Amino acid sequence: MLKKNWLIILLAFVLPLIAVFAWWGGFNSVEISEAERGPYRFAYLEHTGDYARLPETQARVRALMAQQNLARGAAITVLLDDPRTVPKNQLRARTGYLIAPSAQPATPLRLGEIPTRRVLVARVRAAALLAPSKAYQALHDHLAAQHTDIRMPTVEIYDSPPEVYRIGELSVEMER
Repeated sequence: MLKKNWLIILLAFVLPLIAVFAWWGGFNSVEISEAERGPYRFAYLEHTGDYARLPETQARVRALMAQQNLARGAAITVLLDDPRTVPKNQLRARTGYLIAPSAQPATPLRLGEIPTRRVLVARVRAAALLAPSKAYQALHDHLAAQHTDIRMPTVEIYDSPPEVYRIGELSVEMER
């Protein structure tokens, strides 16, 4: 009887959780490489506070861009402060979307530009909720092996496919 119950629990709860984790890219590896990245041009809003609330600010950017008829590319977030050392309510970021070279966002959106630069890139294909923790952990482990640590600011670019059932690719860039 006990073996039968464990089998039911396994089939009903554990296997579906593992399947969802795998579907979200939980078992995907993170690729770390050095590269030259940029330049980037993006429309954004300033965000102050817990980084967990960044999707709300990004949704506001998306709505403002739609009102202004601005075509948007991949999502971009520039994290200015390290959440390990700065209190949550004081964290700062710029979040928005990549835009075309000729696009001109209007207030309250701001225009951001990042020049071409040499960076260390952590890249992973995973769901938006899972990708940052995987990328930052891999970046931390890679740098720890070199006796260094993550330095802010970092640039996150999440290239998400339009289909809801597909996962995107997150790149976390840190200047060398």
